[in-house]
Amino acid sequence: MIRLVRIPLPRRTAEYLKTYGAKVEAADDRRTTAEKLWRHNRTVRTKVHPELMRTLGRMAAGHERCMYCGDNQGCAIDHFEPVVVNPLRAFDWANHLLACTVCNSHCKRDAFPRDERDGSPLLLDPTREEPLRHLHLALSVGTYTALSVKGEKSIEVFGLNRPVLVKGRTEAYTRARVFLGQWQSAHRRGDEAAADRIVHLAWNQPLADVLASMFHQAVHPAAAVLFAGEEDLLPVLTDQSTRAAFGRDLPAADPPIATEADTPMP
Repeated sequence: MIRLVRIPLPRRTAEYLKTYGAKVEAADDRRTTAEKLWRHNRTVRTKVHPELMRTLGRMAAGHERCMYCGDNQGCAIDHFEPVVVNPLRAFDWANHLLACTVCNSHCKRDAFPRDERDGSPLLLDPTREEPLRHLHLALSVGTYTALSVKGEKSIEVFGLNRPVLVKGRTEAYTRARVFLGQWQSAHRRGDEAAADRIVHLAWNQPLADVLASMFHQAVHPAAAVLFAGEEDLLPVLTDQSTRAAFGRDLPAADPPIATEADTPMP
């Protein structure tokens, strides 16, 4: 899971959402009304859903990758806060994410854990916060560990450590190293067009969270430990020209990563 930037909807689509959101708010049975409008209303299905999918696809990593697992193509509009939990957010643009069938229909479904103290969500919304502050990716083995309760619940609900993702991340790590080497070669020989193509290809691979984690961990105070045995990567990942070329809003370094036993939970 990587940080994503929410972009504005086309004006007409935003107006549709406002109109149907008002219908839900005015209804006596908000849940039934929201579900009926979302699933069965002709205008919603033919005019709202397609534009939401297009806009979410533009926001997503790679080629319309799922915003949760980052592996499969996103093929569904997920309500981050499910309609059954809060029907008033059924037509709230800030509540819509792009998800694959596995994450949306098999893993998350209507799950929405909350903090017992203040009711705040305990799942990560990558359009609202930096997931890497809650999740640590062990690059060499492809598994996530939690740095917070949000990270723990997100791993559990989204199935972020299911075997196919773990295997995919280890392969993505190898691919990322190849891309970085190719970028260095192109940059050194002054072929900036080729270097730019390599950057584009690298970020458009499935599981872009691996590449983001590599850059994130390279500037971490514990980087020497995190890349033990692979110290050759650190000069590449920390080089300012490399970081500028790969150009995403890479997260700043956090305090040293704690062990599971001493990681504070919010």
